[in-house]
Amino acid sequence: MVETQAPERATNRGPGRLLIAVYILFAIAATSRAGLQIVTKFGEAPVAYLLSAVAALIYIVAAVGLARSGHAGRRTALVCCSVELVGVVAVGILSLVDKELFPDETVWSQFGSGYGYIPLVLPILGLAWLWRTRS
Repeated sequence: MVETQAPERATNRGPGRLLIAVYILFAIAATSRAGLQIVTKFGEAPVAYLLSAVAALIYIVAAVGLARSGHAGRRTALVCCSVELVGVVAVGILSLVDKELFPDETVWSQFGSGYGYIPLVLPILGLAWLWRTRS
């Protein structure tokens, strides 16, 4: 008897649609904020503003990965959510330990407190959704 694996559940169905929508919302918010800060006051806190731009890029790519579904989309989303989680925890810790390192807030400062801690919760939800929809 040949045993076959169950097919992967699509990441862009059911609750996955809400997750994708939140990623798109955060991509727009982080891109807008980073773009404005980079254009108007880059010299004040270049690291913080570039980190916000990196966060925006990660949100965009994660949303695309989740929306694409399939093996490549899942892998893309997995990498993005993992990098995002490490980033928000690292920047969160650093922003609390050394306030001079980030003279202005990033999306991930203080674990995303400026955004209601959603930047901390979002990659966890993304990873949980990828786990739940695995084959």
